[in-house]
Amino acid sequence: MLRLNRITDYAIVVLAQMAREPERLVTAPQLAHDSAVPTPTVAKVLKDLAREGVLASERGAHGGYRLARAPAEITVLEIIRALEGPVSLTACVDGTEGLCDVESLCPMRGNWDRVNSAIRAALANVSLADMAVSALRFDAPPRAAQPAVS
Repeated sequence: MLRLNRITDYAIVVLAQMAREPERLVTAPQLAHDSAVPTPTVAKVLKDLAREGVLASERGAHGGYRLARAPAEITVLEIIRALEGPVSLTACVDGTEGLCDVESLCPMRGNWDRVNSAIRAALANVSLADMAVSALRFDAPPRAAQPAVS
């Protein structure tokens, strides 16, 4: 199963919260309250994302974090890379050598490169703005109101 780390999942939740007011300077406790993610986790996510350039930070008594760019310009691929490193399904891709005893004989190596490229392209085509859209947009059409029971 391909699965993101819990920290990355929490980061998307926190970033989606920030995307609602992208210019707002926020602190870890404020975001923890707004997103229901524990404060220590939010603090770690903010620090890691700032180090990787996804967020901008301001120090001082009135400091905090804000998005480094518009939500539409931040991709899910960028967020995952910032927290988990390169996105790939296998270790033998993208020119990596020496990690497999049979890599010189492996008929799948080039095929995995294609699969990994497709996954990265898909993740690069989803922005933080897309992720921050209300879940209602992706749900089935709203159901008709149910008649009141007398």
